[in-house]
Parts: sequence; structure tokens; C-alpha cells
Amino acid sequence: MSCAEDDIGTANLDELVTAVATTLMGVDSAGLEDAARSVLRTLVDYFRVDTSFLRFHDDVRHATVLVAEWPVRAEIPDPDPLGVIPFATADPIFAASEHLAEIMVIRPTTDSADYQERVRVGSGVASTSLAVVPLRSHGTTTGTLGFIKFGDRGWADDELRALKTIALLFAQMQGRMAAEERLRHIAHHDELTGLPNRRALMEVLHGIVGNPRPETTRPGPRALLFLDVDRLKAMNDFLGHEAGDRFIVAIAQRIRAAVDPDDVVARLGGDELVVAVAGVCDEARAVAVAERIQAAVAEPMQLGGQSLARTVSVGIAVMEPGSVSLAEWLRSADQAVLVAKGRGGNHVVVFTSEMQTREQVRVAVEMNLLNAIRDGALTVAYQPIVDLRSRSPVGVEALVRWNHPTLGPVAPELFVGVAEATNLAGELGDWVLGEACRQLAEWRADGVAAGVMMSVNVSPVQLISIDFVASVAEVLARHGLVGGDLMLEVTEHVMVSDDVAALRTLHGLRELGVGIAIDDFGTGYSSLAQLKAFPVTTLKIDRGFVHDLGRNEDDHAIVRSIVKLAESFGLDLVAEGVESEIAAATLVALGCRSAQGYLFARPMGGSAAREHFQGL
Repeated sequence: MSCAEDDIGTANLDELVTAVATTLMGVDSAGLEDAARSVLRTLVDYFRVDTSFLRFHDDVRHATVLVAEWPVRAEIPDPDPLGVIPFATADPIFAASEHLAEIMVIRPTTDSADYQERVRVGSGVASTSLAVVPLRSHGTTTGTLGFIKFGDRGWADDELRALKTIALLFAQMQGRMAAEERLRHIAHHDELTGLPNRRALMEVLHGIVGNPRPETTRPGPRALLFLDVDRLKAMNDFLGHEAGDRFIVAIAQRIRAAVDPDDVVARLGGDELVVAVAGVCDEARAVAVAERIQAAVAEPMQLGGQSLARTVSVGIAVMEPGSVSLAEWLRSADQAVLVAKGRGGNHVVVFTSEMQTREQVRVAVEMNLLNAIRDGALTVAYQPIVDLRSRSPVGVEALVRWNHPTLGPVAPELFVGVAEATNLAGELGDWVLGEACRQLAEWRADGVAAGVMMSVNVSPVQLISIDFVASVAEVLARHGLVGGDLMLEVTEHVMVSDDVAALRTLHGLRELGVGIAIDDFGTGYSSLAQLKAFPVTTLKIDRGFVHDLGRNEDDHAIVRSIVKLAESFGLDLVAEGVESEIAAATLVALGCRSAQGYLFARPMGGSAAREHFQGL
């Protein structure tokens, strides 16, 4: 007698459905197979069939995938022929399940001779009954729930209704897990490129750093590559950010294709990407990976009707798992790529112990700089500027100094760079300006430095401040000085940036009578038009052109050109870094009237400078 003829009560079927629903409630991907197997076992026992299976559709592979079966086969070959079955090559029953919308029942008594023969040949079973229940979601078939009985078995209407309900429960669970997987994917992947994001990268790196000697991994160094696309902003400005986004996507695809499948390629944001090389990787291999990436990125691509090519800077940090913290590893790779960018881009730089030492000093400087500014730990040294013919002082440049209690003397270029990177440049510059003006007023009160002009470097941040002109006027008034007592030095970068706010500030300073000098002139990219547009009064010739002056013909030609340029625009000149009499004599011969450098005086404290002036 078939189960359709057995006395299976509706109440029992309701209890069965409730039990299945309870089992599947809250099941996630990790517990899917065990939960599905438990349900199939219950269904096999309840409906008195011989075997049951659950399969999900895989749209990517266009196949049906085995999720669970009961009873589990005693021997499962590898690969399992029932594991993943492409619909294109599947037998008619599996192929029909792709778009199955209603329950399909096959019995020996129906027109199923071909199916019965395939089963007999494959398993030796003379006759078989099959029920296939589709899993449906939003009008689409997403999988199947199958039952096999050796021999004949019919299905009652209430049984079929129960199977549909159970299939719906599986489909709901499948949909919930798919939604959870989508959320996990969104949380761990970059929206633009689809690459793993910072969170996903951190999980991978935590696994490496936190397990220095996992049993499944060979010991040895690991490599992290920081990538920064060179001059992406210029391309965005030219083609627009939408085209820039398409470019980043293309670059991400090239990088992904250039590395091994097991390597993790992540996007941190903007033009920054990271490659965590899988497995043991020494410096030589890491450099080879970096160069492979550079070659892939450098290939021109068509974008917005333009053939574009960009380079990429790469910073590499190689470490033994467990030897450094994750933060240190990341910071090392980041520091290396900054060095690569500083060399003009398109470089590969490996982090070294020397970089580590410099980074440790930089971090210490960053942690202490604000307090140093506010607690009076900084000092100002003064280097005289002299008339080259009389050697008498005509000015003095204020140079900030910091003697740290544990680090010792900190290089000005280091802590000034940190100040600019940490938004302290304005506060540092204001302090130096105030201290320099105070010192000049003190010298004047002591009867020295009557004809000396104070030169002070100012940062771009100060020049775009809306109240900088008023601040300078207040400092001058507070110390009884006038605009003609002060020279403010700016870099050529200010001119090249063509910042409207900076230009407005410079004009405001000139109205106060303050002089404006371009520092390190000749090392930037300012044009004659920009030189004409800015209210400049003085050019300071960079020390790089002065050091070998009188012995180097190229430097001689450059300085001669700068002197002629200054004469054409009616500008004063100051040569920096004069250390030899031959350089001083050459400057005089070329027409430069003022200079500073070790030949005349080294930078000195305020009291020493007073004595220097008194001795002249």
C-alpha cells in the first residue's frame, strides 16, 4: 500500500511543518548543511521514502548545487558528480528543475520508461518513484526539494500541500541567507570597485599578525604593498570625477588581474589600494609583484575619448608574523609609499630600519609639537643678511629651532613639515612672527639693529587666513614697529597655486608696507606672468645655485638670469647659502647686492645677535 493510502492525519502534517519551521529558524550559512540534513532525515522517516535531497540554484555557474542529502552516501567520490550539475549538460529531470514551477511526480505507472531505465542501469533498482518540489521566490525557481522511493509511491493532496509549505520555508531561509550575504558583502567590499574594503583587509591582516605560527602555514616573511595612483586629481580635474571613478575601476581590475588569485587586493578609498601577498613573500618577490602591477597600470586606456595612462607609486613593508603590530605594519607600508611619492612617483620603495627610525622621530615630534609651541619650548635663531660690498647687516632672517629634551635638536624641516601636515602651521607661524617682532623691538630699545629688516617665513595656511593681515598689523603695532621693518617670505608654491585668497592677503600686506620675498627662488615653477601678478619686492636665490658659484658655469648662468629678471621687474635680490669668498665676489660682479650664509654669520640666538650687531 502507498503512503497516499495510509492514514496520515492533517494534524500530524501541521506538527511536521511546525517542527521544520522551528529547525530552520535563524539558520545561517555556517549551519545550513546540518539543519537541512536534520530536516531531510525527519521527512524521510515521516513520508517513508528511501532518500531525500535539497539543491539550490547557482545563477553564476548556471547549475544546480547539492546542499544536503539523507541518508548520506557511504562513499562520495571527489569530485562528486551530484555536487554541481550544470543545467546545460544535466539529464532531463535535473534540466527540467531549472524552471520548475509546480511539484513534479514520477511513478513507475506513469509514462516514465526512459527515467526508469536510466535508474535501473545506474543503480540496479527496478522501479523508482520521484517527487520534486520547487523552491520559489518572487516568481523564480531558486532550488528543489526531492524525495525518492524505491518502488511505487503516490502522494495525497494534503501531503503535497505540506511539501509546498516546507519548500516555501526552505526558500524563505535561502532568501534570508542571500540577504545576509549581500549585507556582509556590502560591509566588506568597496562600493565602486567591488574589491574588499578596509574592514575586510583588517580581518585578513589580523589573521596573519595574530597567528605568527599557524600549523597550516609555512613560517616566513609576509609582504604588504600600499599603492597610490600618481596624479589622479589632475585627471579628475580634466575629465571629471565620473570618468575618474571609471578609471579607478579599470585600475582595480588591472591590479586584480596582475597578482595571484590568492592575494588580497583591497581599496582603502580615493586612489589608495593595498595588496596583501598570500603566503611567504620576501623583499625580492614583493618588488617583483610591485613591478608587475606598475606595468599593468601603465598601459594606456581609452576614457572619455582620451587615451590615458597613469603610473602608480608602491610602498612595501615586509615583516615576520608576530614581530610587529598590525598598526606598525600598515604604517610602515604607508610610510614607504609616501617616500615613493616624494621621489616623483612611479617608484617602488621598501620600508627600511632607517625609515622606521625617522618615522618614530616624526611620531614623537607630532605628539609633542603643540605643547612645544604653547609652552615656550621653541626658540628663534637669527641669521644676518648683509650688504655684499660693506658686509654690514641690512636684515636678519628668523629661523625657528626646537631642542627636544629627549630627541635633542629636531631638524626644522621635520617639525615644520609635521606642523603643515597636522594643521599647526598657522599657530607655529604666528608664534615665530610674534617672537621675531618682539626681538627686533628689544634690539631697537637697546640701540642696535636700527636699519635691520626682520625676515620671517610664512606658510600657505597663514596666507589664506581671513584675518592674517589684521594679525600682522596688530603684532607690528604691539611692538612699535612699522610695515617697512618686516619682510615676509613665501614659497614659489604660493604663486603656482594661484590662490585668490593668498593673492588678496599679499596685497593687503603690501598696503601695510610689509615686504614680500619669494624664498628659494628658481626651484619652483613660477612663470613671468605670475611674478608680475604678485606684489613681490624681493627674490631670494636658492642656495643650490649659490654654493658652487664661481666654479660652476651652469650655476653662473642661472644666477645671471635671475639677476637680470630681478632688474627687469625692479626687485631686490638676496642670495642664500654663501659660504665662500669666490661666491660672494661673483654675486657682486653679477649685480646681487645682499646675501646671507656661513661666510658672514651662522644663525644665532637673540642675545648673541645683539652682541654681533654691537660689535660692528
